[in-house]
This record gives sequence, structure tokens and C-alpha cells, in this order.
Amino acid sequence: MPLDAGSKAAPQPEIELTANARRVLEKRYLRKDAAGRVIETPAEMFRRVAGTLAAAERQYDARADVAAKEAEFYGVMSRLEFLPNSPTLLNAGKKNGQLAACFALPVEDSVEGIFDAMKYTALIHKSGGGTGYSLSRLRPAGDMVDGVSGIAGGPVSFLSALSAASDVIRQGGVRRGCSIGLLSVHHPDILKFIVAKDDPLALTNFCISVAVTDDFMDALESGSDYDLINPRTGKLTGRLNAVEVFKKIVAQSWKTGDPGLVFIDRVNRGNPTPNLGPVETVTGCAEQALLPYESCNLGSVNLAKMVKQAGEKMVVDYDKLAAAVKTGVNLLDNVIDVNCYPLLQVEEVTKQTRKIGLGVMGFADMLVLLGVPYDSFEAVKIAEYVMGFVTEKARDASEELAEKRGVFPAFKGSVHDAPGGRRQRHASCTTVAPTGTISLIAGCNVGIEPFYATVFVRNVLDGENLLEINPYFESAARREGFYSGELLQKLVSCIDLTQIDGVPERIKRVYVTSNRIKPEWHVRIQAAFQRHTDGAVSKMTNVPNLTTPQQQADIFLFGYREGVKGITLYRDSSRELESLCADEKAHKLVAEYISANP
Repeated sequence: MPLDAGSKAAPQPEIELTANARRVLEKRYLRKDAAGRVIETPAEMFRRVAGTLAAAERQYDARADVAAKEAEFYGVMSRLEFLPNSPTLLNAGKKNGQLAACFALPVEDSVEGIFDAMKYTALIHKSGGGTGYSLSRLRPAGDMVDGVSGIAGGPVSFLSALSAASDVIRQGGVRRGCSIGLLSVHHPDILKFIVAKDDPLALTNFCISVAVTDDFMDALESGSDYDLINPRTGKLTGRLNAVEVFKKIVAQSWKTGDPGLVFIDRVNRGNPTPNLGPVETVTGCAEQALLPYESCNLGSVNLAKMVKQAGEKMVVDYDKLAAAVKTGVNLLDNVIDVNCYPLLQVEEVTKQTRKIGLGVMGFADMLVLLGVPYDSFEAVKIAEYVMGFVTEKARDASEELAEKRGVFPAFKGSVHDAPGGRRQRHASCTTVAPTGTISLIAGCNVGIEPFYATVFVRNVLDGENLLEINPYFESAARREGFYSGELLQKLVSCIDLTQIDGVPERIKRVYVTSNRIKPEWHVRIQAAFQRHTDGAVSKMTNVPNLTTPQQQADIFLFGYREGVKGITLYRDSSRELESLCADEKAHKLVAEYISANP
């Protein structure tokens, strides 16, 4: 049985957490008493999670060494080599603990279906999950309802209502839910949907993306028209010019960052269980394609911990990486069995496919440790090889588990049920998630993104400000003699590193930040990971403020040609509500840091 927060375990090495990681854990993750006082240490949190998940071993082997498995799970988490998604850290060991991160909810074309979706959203967000929706089944605005025309509200009105409802629900009591809404490019209301986030105050907790088909991309290439289909009747209702629709998508993305594109036919070509039906949507940060009512639990290997010294240089420690992946697959498989699902339908579909989303975080950290710039073909090569290795080892681990526990129930008729196919425990194994908070706990950069900045202030925790200083940069600056308080103050003021005298050029090159990386390199890195990932890849493509709409169009098309499953562009400063780089509070935080760390 798992140890509770107050139990006494054998002495453990102190967990090497940053000050910001400890603050986030205290604020969000560690257990509290009725008065709001923290009554759990980080070590006890990891022990709680490890014990809860290790207990699942007995479901398959009455003689399983649960204590050894608990120690294995605890070790990989406490060393910050692998962390499961936030709901698992928050809820494992608690009554009715919901442990999965992402869910797909169908929205049926009826009043009952629409309000069911809203109710299910509340339950999922309350339990800590995020949601993805396809709105493509809904009849268009003004369509017929019960024989009366002009009544239907349409997908955009439903999206607004859903956003308003989910706005008041905080995930697991700590944050608002993350959601994404998709609409087929063939839906009659597509032009209204494209501009649904034109108001910066609208749909603030929603991303939106257009589900783009091969037919649309073919029409775009030829400059021809394509069909609009009423989902209620299945009949043609009109035609639009693909070039003009694409221009509207690009113009709105240039203005607000939404919508993105999801290449839905490409997603379905990667659907491991077409026998269960097509994929209609992706999850809140577009990292996982799911069937209606399917959920997926995620976990990420910290690549910053997968590097070792070899002579005079640093290299990837593939033995350590393989071990972390194997443990991670086992841990995520156990999550499926101990999870308390918010809906019966979700439990049924999830246990049919047993999808897990093992991914990576800290890719930028790994590159810095290896001395490789993010925007380089060497970085692309490393991305290809590392993710290929991760997915291969994850599939090996899934096969090994299947020998002991059986293949996933929907195996027959799946893509794996074919000559040369693997008898896996999971329909799919790998996904690259954004890892927003767990990367902060692990002390590494988010997902596969480049470093956002060398020094910046993170606004989190209900308005609390946390100073972030790239630890590798600070170490290099101190080691090479160009560190100073003045340097940190310049960097937090958004003066770019390339503009500061006295910093070696090779340092400037390796510590390149997202706003200095050409968009094509963002896409190349995403595509490199996508080529070796079962699910999808969460990645923001940053583009400079002076980028033109035509240049953004070219980037979208470049992503399509490179083989990504979805792409979202964010033009610097295109959102009015974007926080400023630095203010008086930021400079004060830097001054306090300099005083404490001379």
C-alpha cells in the first residue's frame, strides 16, 4: 500500500529542487490541512505517487514486489529524470483521484448532446484534466431545428458558451482548464469560426484550430474551390475558394495567434485503431489525437538529466535514457489501472486502447549542455535520433509489458494486428507535451521549445512573480568572467544577448532564444520530433513582430510539407494582453537575487 503523507520512510537523499520549483510545489501540489498549511514535503509527494502507482502491480501478479517497484518509481521522479503529468502528482493517493491530463469530448448535434458536453467538461476540468472538442458535427448557425429554420446557434455560439462555463472551473482547484476547439474547413460556418477569437477578451482559455483535409490542401495548391457540407444533412451547401479561406486563416493568425491548423487526414493516417473509428480532435495543447471519450495520461523524460561527461565533451547518456523510458512506460501503464475516471464512457474507451503519452522535456537544456545551437541542422539531427530512440525503447517496454499483462483490448483490427506488427500493451506510446509546470518542478525548459529568454520574470500562482535565470548561462558567465548584476538587469529588460558587449560570440550562439530563432527552425525541430512520435507534438512556432501575413502563410505551408500534424504560429506582441518584458518589480527581483548571490 502507498505510504501516506505522515508516514515515516527510510531516509532519502534530498531532492535537488530550485527555489521556484519548491514554491510551485508548496502553492499547488503538496497536501494541505484544513487551514491551508502545507503538510507534505516534496519527497513525501513523490512517495505518495510512487506508492499509489506501484500498488497496481498486484493486479497482474499477486507476488509482485510492490516495495521494489515503488522504489523504482520514486527514484526516477525524485531524481527529476521523469515526471508524470500534473493530475497524477496532484491526485494520486487521494480519494477519487483522477490522474489523466487530456480528454476528447464529442459534441453531438442536439440540445442534449451540447449540454452533456458542458456537464462533462465541468467534471473533467474539476478533476484536473484538459479537453479537446470537435465542433464539426454541429449544424451551422441559422439551420433548421425541429422543422423550423433560422434557429440553430451554430458551433461558434456553442464555443462561447462552453468557454464561459469552463472559465469558472479550476483544474484540480489550482488552475483554469486548457481546451481546444476544432472545426472542419468544410463546415459552412468556417469563416465565422476563423475569427472567433478576434476579441482578445474572448475565449481566453481556449485555443482554436481549423481541421484541414487533404482535399482542401489540394484545392489550395491548385487555387480551386472546395466543398462546404452541412453535417446535419451530409449535403453540399456551397463552395469556397481555398486560397481565400487560407488567406483569412493566415490574417487572423497574424493578428491574434489563432487559429492554428490541424492536418486531420494526416492525423488519421497515424490513427492506431481505425477499427474504433476516426479521430476528430486533438487535446488542449494539440499534443495527442484522441477518439471520442478517450483520455490519455502523459509523462516526460527530463533530457537535461540524460547527458554525461565523456572525456572533454558532453554526450547523450543513452543507457540512462533507456532506463528512464522503460520505467516511465511501466508507470504510465499503472496510471491507467489506478485512475478514477470522471466518466464511465471515458474509462471504457481509454481501457480499450490504453494509450500513453511518454514524451520529453528539457530539449533546449540538452542542446546547451552538448554545446549545440537550437537553430542548427545538428540540433535537428539530435532531435531525430533522441526521439527515435525514445519511441523505440517505449515500444520495447510496451511489448515487454504485453507479454506479462496482455495487449490492449482493441488490438484486433488495429494497425499493430498485421504481419510484422508489435504485440504492444498500448495502442500508442509517445507524445510530446508542453510540460508547462512539471518542467518547472524538474528545473528544465518546457517540452522541446527553445529557451524563452535568458533572464525573465514568470507570472504564475495567482499573480506571484518568479524570477527565472538560465542556470547554464549564469554558470558560464561566472566561469568565463563576464557575469555581473548589470548584465542580469539588461537581460530582464529584454535587451537581447546579441546586443551586449563582452559576451563571447560562441555563448551568444548557443544561448539563442525563441525570438531570435527563424521560424523555419522551429518547424524543422517540430517535424524532426514528429517523425518519431506516435501521437502529436506540442510546439509553438514563434515569428517576429515584423513578419508579414505572406511570410506566415509560407511558414504554415512549410510545416505541412515537413510533415507536422498541426502547426500554430505566434507573432511576437500580437496579443494586446501580453505582459511586458520587465517592470519595477522585475528589476527589484533581480536586485534581490544579485544581493543574495553575489
